[in-house]
Amino acid sequence: MSSGRERRRMNSRISGFYKQGVPDRLDEIVERCDLSAEATEALRDSTDLDLADRLSENVVGSVTLPLSVATNFTVDGEDVLVPMAVEESSVVAAASHGARMARETGGFSTSVSGPYMVAQIQALDVPDPRAARVRLLDARSRLVAEANDQGVLVSHGGGCEDVEVRVVDTPEGEMVVTHLVVNVQDAMGANAVNTMAEGVAPTVEEITGGEVSLRILSNLADHRVARAHCRVDPAEFEREDADLTGEAVRDRIVDAWAFAVGDPYRAATHNKGVMNGVDALATATLNDWRALEAGAHAYAALGGYGPLTSYEVDDEGMLSCSIEVPIQVGTVGGATHAHPTSKAAMEILDVDSADEFAGVFAALGLAENLASMRALVTEGIQSGHMKLHAKNVAAEAGAPEDLVDEVAARMVAEDDVRQGRARELVDELGA
Repeated sequence: MSSGRERRRMNSRISGFYKQGVPDRLDEIVERCDLSAEATEALRDSTDLDLADRLSENVVGSVTLPLSVATNFTVDGEDVLVPMAVEESSVVAAASHGARMARETGGFSTSVSGPYMVAQIQALDVPDPRAARVRLLDARSRLVAEANDQGVLVSHGGGCEDVEVRVVDTPEGEMVVTHLVVNVQDAMGANAVNTMAEGVAPTVEEITGGEVSLRILSNLADHRVARAHCRVDPAEFEREDADLTGEAVRDRIVDAWAFAVGDPYRAATHNKGVMNGVDALATATLNDWRALEAGAHAYAALGGYGPLTSYEVDDEGMLSCSIEVPIQVGTVGGATHAHPTSKAAMEILDVDSADEFAGVFAALGLAENLASMRALVTEGIQSGHMKLHAKNVAAEAGAPEDLVDEVAARMVAEDDVRQGRARELVDELGA
C-alpha cells in the first residue's frame, strides 16, 4: 500500500476473535484501530431511520446487516482489518482463513491500473459512421477540454484524459459510440462522468451529424482494474484428520481452477465466491456493490466467460494465486461518508486513496476464493458452512441463548442440521 501519511500500525492476526462476545470484539477493534469516539458510537448503535430516509426513497424501515471484521490480512506489507457487511457467517470466516494462509508467506501484493472510468455517448443515424469516427478523434482535444469544463474533477487532480471512438454494429444498425476516459481520483465517479457525457453530447452531435441518445458511464470498468497475488505453502493445506497431503490439495485447487476455465457453469460459481467478499466490503462501506457485480462479470466474459482468479504451482512448489478484477469504488463522495457506520468501517480499514482501497478489494476477493477452493476440494463446502449455519437453525428452533452453542454442536456432530432435530435437542436438554 502506498501512503502519503504515517500509517497506523497494528496486528490483524487476532487469535480466537470469533470466540469472543460482541462487546469484547468491538473493544478489541476500537483499541487496535484507535477508533474515534464517533466511530465507536456508530458501531454500538447502527440504526437511524431518519438517516435511512435521507439516503433512499419511500423509506418505511431499515434492514440491518451484521458488520463483521475479517482478520489476518497483510496487504502490500501492511496489516489490515477488513470490515464486511453480510448475513452469512461463512463468508467472513472464509476471508479470514484465506488471509491467514496467505499471511504465512507475506500476504497479498497488489497493483491498480488507476482510477479511470469511461463515459459513453451514443450517436444514432450517423450518415457515414467511419468518417464521423475519424472526425471525432481529430477533435479529441476539443472534446477533452469541453468535458473538463464540467464539474470539479480537474481542480482535484483528475479529469478527462482521453477520447476513444467505436463504430458498434447493432440490431438497429451501426452506431457511433464515443468514450470519455476520465481520471476520477478518489471518487467512484459515476456522477462526474455522467455530467461530462451530457456536457459533451451537443458537440458529438455537431461533429457526427447524428442524434445523441444515451450519455452515461459504463460499468465495464476495464480501465480500472485491480490485481492481487499471493503464494501459499502446501503445508498450510495439511489437516491431521484428512487423508490428503498438502501437495494433493494444492494440485486439486489447480484442477478446480482449470475446470472453471473450461466451463462457464463452474466459472459463474467460482466468481460468485470472489464476489462474496467484494460485495460484503462494498456494503460495509456503502459503495455500489451492484456496479461491482456488473463490472466483474462483464470483465470475466470479455474473452468467453471465465474465472477472475488463477492458480498454478510455481517453481518452488508453492500455490501461486492471482486475481484481476475491475474495482469501481471511492473513498470520497457518494454515501460512504453520509452514514456513520460506513464512516466507522472506513476508519477501521484506514486506506488513503481509491487505488489503495481497490487493492484491498482485490486481496479480499482472492482470499475468499482461495479459502472456498480449499474447502471444495477437501471436505466440501457444506461441512464448514453447516457448522456456522447450525447456530442459526438452533436459534430459529427456539433454543435459549445459553443452549444455542450446545444444540448446534450436537447437530453438527450428528450430521443432522435441521429445525426438527434442534427442537428435539432443546426438549432433551430440558429447556
